[in-house]
Formats: sequence, C-alpha cells, structure tokens
Amino acid sequence: MGSGVFPRVKGGRLFLQQLVNGLTIGGIYAMIAVGYTMIYGVVQLINFAHGEIYMLGAFFAVTFISVLGFPFYVAFPLAMVCCAICGVLLDIVAYRPLRQSPRLAALITAIGMSIFLQNLAMVIWGSRPKPFPQGALPAYFEKTAVSFGGVNLSWFHLFIFGLTIVMMVGLNLIIKKTRWGKAMRAVAQNKTMAALAGINVNRVISYTFALAGALGGAAGIMVGAFYNSLYPTMGYVAGVKAFAAAVLGGIGSVPGAMLGGVVLGVAEAFGAGYLSSLYRDGISYAVMIIVIILIPAGLFGRVLKETKKSM
Repeated sequence: MGSGVFPRVKGGRLFLQQLVNGLTIGGIYAMIAVGYTMIYGVVQLINFAHGEIYMLGAFFAVTFISVLGFPFYVAFPLAMVCCAICGVLLDIVAYRPLRQSPRLAALITAIGMSIFLQNLAMVIWGSRPKPFPQGALPAYFEKTAVSFGGVNLSWFHLFIFGLTIVMMVGLNLIIKKTRWGKAMRAVAQNKTMAALAGINVNRVISYTFALAGALGGAAGIMVGAFYNSLYPTMGYVAGVKAFAAAVLGGIGSVPGAMLGGVVLGVAEAFGAGYLSSLYRDGISYAVMIIVIILIPAGLFGRVLKETKKSM
C-alpha cells in the first residue's frame, strides 16, 4: 500500500511544481512576446533585436545596483526606462530610415542590430556570465509565501506573478483607454489614414518601441535575478522563444501573445519535468509547429476570425 501511495504523491507534487515553473517562465515569455507583437502590429516588422533589449535590462539593473549603489526597487524602474530609451533609439537609428524600403531590408537590419547589441554588451560588460547581486534583493524574496500540495512558492515567485499581471493589465488599459493607445490602433490599421487624421505616425511608432522596450527590460531583470545569471547572448534564446510565443498566440494580437507565452512556458516546463531538460526547447517548438499547422493564424487569431464571422 505504501509503495502505491508515494508514486501518486510524488507525481502530483511534480505536476504542481512544473505548473508553477511553467507559469513563471511563461509570464516572462509573454512580456517579451507582447513587445514583438506590438511592434509587428504597428509597423509589420519582426524586431529580432528585441531579445537584446531584454538582455540590456538585466545588465542595466546590475550596473545601477553594483556600480551606483541603487537599491533593487530603484534600479528596476530605472533599467526599464533605459530599455524604453534604447527601444526608441533603435527605431530612430535603424528602422525609421527604412520605412519605405522592402520588408526584407528592415528584417536584415533587425538581425544586424541584434548582433551589434550583443557585441556591444560584450565590450562593455565582458563575455562571461555574471551573477545578479543577490544581496540587493529583499530578504523575504527567499522565504516561502504559500505552500500547497507539497510545493512551496516563494515571495519572489509571487512578485514575478504579480508584476507580470499588473504590467499586462496596465498595457491593455493603455492600448484600449488612452489617447496614445487609440493612436497606436489607428496606425496599426492604416498609417496613411492615421496621418491624414493628424496623428504623428513616427512618434506613435517610437512610443510603441518604448513600451515594448520597457516590458522586455522588466522581463530581463526578473530572469537575471531569478536565475542569478546574466550574459550578453541571453537575449537570443529568450527572443526566439518569445517570437515563437507571439506566433503561437497569433502575431499582431496582444492577448494572443500573452496566451502564447503562458502555453509555451507550461509546455516547456512539463517537457523538462516528465521527459528531460535536454528536450525542453524541442518540446516548446514542437508545440508551436503543431499549433501553426492546425491553426495557421495562431490560437487567438482563430478566435478573432470566428467571432468576426459570427457577427
């Protein structure tokens, strides 16, 4: 009887633990994926340099903490602001001159900027992985906040969950309720008509890059602090997975990017837990490929299409 009970308990505990892990990393993927999908929605550009903005967020935060001596809660928003500025500069320097060029030119430029930012980070901070200054994090982050089913959630888990939800809700409010959000939606639908209506298209696009950069930077800080490691190439893998999440949810759809990030994170966690961590990346991409084959528009794209038809 004992041997029959323990496997079930262990299996249930593993399921809950991997679910928590999947939701944690999925929320971070969602924050990066939202940046991809917002930029694509406004300028129809796959910004492959977005992963490097995520990487810069972690390094900015560590610099503010280690070099300037700022506390974590001050370094966090300052790093987000720096990433927002980097996003705007990226648009002005690399993408704005190519607005009227073929999309392939902008795509090649995005890849080039990704490589340039990686190498710039290596020059400034070095190529070796660096630890996140754990002493700067609040002491209670390591303490258990909630226990259920044999799984312990630390305050750091709750911080990541809470901040991700707040940022996603705030972003939806900005897009749907503010004047800038309405301008973003107008530019996404028709740039020419938006310009004729008096909207400064270039300013709206830069504002979109700033929002995407701030979210990407926040994700980079949380990953660097949670895993206690940051390195100049960390944005590549995260960027590719976030792009996969955006495609999975339906490229151009902000709610779809959020959903895609969570689905990808949970699939990756369960693959690592029940099979092997060696297959983690392959499983997440396999899920994306299957969904794209069955639902080419992505998970959320299909819902939108069916709703439109029913109306």
